[in-house]
Amino acid sequence: MDTPETNNEQAASSTEVIIYSTPVCHFCHAAKEFFTENDVAYTEHDVAADAEKRQEMVDMTGQMGVPVIRIGEDVIIGFDEAKIKELLSL
Repeated sequence: MDTPETNNEQAASSTEVIIYSTPVCHFCHAAKEFFTENDVAYTEHDVAADAEKRQEMVDMTGQMGVPVIRIGEDVIIGFDEAKIKELLSL
């Protein structure tokens, strides 16, 4: 379990970040720009082109809205910058 003394860089780099997005989604672009600006490595799944990942996203959330961002075991629907910062200790 992480302690409050955990290095912020270490916390951000050791947590898996996955974004389910589409090419035309403004909030998806904003989320990816945020990750890039904060040196957060992430895996992107284009749910417009990948039916398997789209179904995975729907099974996880029960809906089709993007972006869906998974940080470790936490799932965020939409681009909630404050929640992302909290989960990544930024």
